[in-house]
Amino acid sequence: MAIDGVIILDASGRPIIQSGYTSFPPGYPILHIDALHKELAKVSRSGSVDPVIYVAPGIGDLPGGSACCHVAVGELKLIASVSGDGELWIPSFRFTEILHDYFDTVSTATLKDNFDVVYQLLEETLDSSGHPLTTSPSALRDIVLPPSLLSKLLTSLPTAAQTVPGRPGSSVASSASSSAFTSPIPWRKLGIRHNHNEILFDVTEEMRAIVGRNGSTLVSNVYGKIDSNARLTGIPDLVLSFKNPTVMTECAFHPCVRLQRWMREKTMSFIPPEGKFVLAEYQYSPLQGALVSNVPVPLALKPNITVGEYGGNFTVTFSSRTMKIMDNVRIELYLGEDATGAQCTVSSAGSGVGSVGGIEGSWTFEPRKKILRWEIPNMHSSGSWVLRGSWTSKAKVPRPAHAFQIYFELPTYSFSSLKIDQVRLSGETYKIYKGVRLQSCGSVEWRW
Repeated sequence: MAIDGVIILDASGRPIIQSGYTSFPPGYPILHIDALHKELAKVSRSGSVDPVIYVAPGIGDLPGGSACCHVAVGELKLIASVSGDGELWIPSFRFTEILHDYFDTVSTATLKDNFDVVYQLLEETLDSSGHPLTTSPSALRDIVLPPSLLSKLLTSLPTAAQTVPGRPGSSVASSASSSAFTSPIPWRKLGIRHNHNEILFDVTEEMRAIVGRNGSTLVSNVYGKIDSNARLTGIPDLVLSFKNPTVMTECAFHPCVRLQRWMREKTMSFIPPEGKFVLAEYQYSPLQGALVSNVPVPLALKPNITVGEYGGNFTVTFSSRTMKIMDNVRIELYLGEDATGAQCTVSSAGSGVGSVGGIEGSWTFEPRKKILRWEIPNMHSSGSWVLRGSWTSKAKVPRPAHAFQIYFELPTYSFSSLKIDQVRLSGETYKIYKGVRLQSCGSVEWRW
C-alpha cells in the first residue's frame, strides 16, 4: 500500500504542511481538503464524519477515485490521500505517534516553529513512492535530530563551524545520522552504555463494548498493548515469558521479536531497541469452553429518558460491577443539534461512599458540542450514583442520541489477567531491573 501524500491542516482547516505530490496534478491535494471540509459542514460534530471519505475523480486523467483518510491530532487534522487499495490507517497513526514523540504537544505553533524537523520526518517515514520507510522513533532520532536549543544553535552556525573534531569535512549532523546505519541490527545502534540497566513494561488493555437497550452486551472486545522502555548496555538478547500467554490472540509484534520462537514456545525472544517502543499488540480471547465469548462489562447504567416538546427529562443511575476503584469515569450524551441548555443534580444512592456533587462527581453542558457530560473522578464498587435533570431545545421534537458514551480507567488491573513471569538476559554479563505496570481503560456505548 502506498500513500499519495500527507497534508496537515490547522484548527481553521487551512493546510500548513504538505508532502510532495510529484506524480499528481497540482490540484489533487485540494480535492481531498475540499472533500473533508464538505463532510465536516454536513454534521454538527466532527467525530460523526467517516474516517475514510471517497473522493471522486475531478482533475486530469486519473482513472478512478481516491480515498481521503483523516485523523485528528489535537487541534490539527492529518490527511493521507490514497488512490490504491490497502490498509490506510497504519502510516497515518504511526506518523501522529512520531509527532507526539518529537514535540509532546502537537499544535499549529509547534509545527510552525519546527517546519524543518517535520519535513525531514516526512522524508524519512515515507519513501518517494509513498511506502512506509523508517517509523521507529529510536531510529528516527538518530537520523533527524529532535528539536532542542542545541540543535537550533547548530543549525544557525556556519557549516564550517559544525565539523567534528579530528574529522575535517565531517559535520555533527552527518555523524549522528550515519551512526544509525552502522549497526548490523537495524533498530539498535552500537556503543550504547548505561550505568543502570533496566527495562520497563506497560501492559495497557482497552475494552470496546456495545450494550443494548435491555442491558445485554451485544459485543465486547479487549485489545492490549505492551509498551516497553529499554535502557540497556551493549547488545542484550532477552527472553520474555508469560504465565498465561494463551489469552493473547491476533498478535502483532515489533520487528525485533523472533516470530518462530513465539509460535513454538509462546515466549518473546528479542534484542530490544533503545528507548521507548511498542513490543506487541494483541486481542484478548477468553479461555476456550467459556459460556460467553464477550468480556464482562465492569459497569452498569440504567437510563430513564423522556423526550417531550422543546426538551426532555432524564434519570440516569450508574454503578460499578468490579471490586476495583474506577478512575476518571466520563459519561456523555449528545442532546441534539438544537439543544440550548441543561439543568441537573447529582447524588449518591444505595451505600455509596460520600456524595456525588463535590469531589465525587460533577456535570457540565457544552453549548458548542451539545454534549451533556457527567464526570466522576473515583468510582467505588459499594454504591450507585444518580444524575437527574432536564434539557431544553429550540426544536419542537428534539433528537438526542440514543446511546450514552462511557469512558473509564482501571489502574493496576488487567481484563485478561496477563502476567509477565520473567525476563532472561543473554549476551551481556550485567543484571537488569524489570518493571511491570498494568492499567486498563474502556469505552462503552450504552443504548437506551
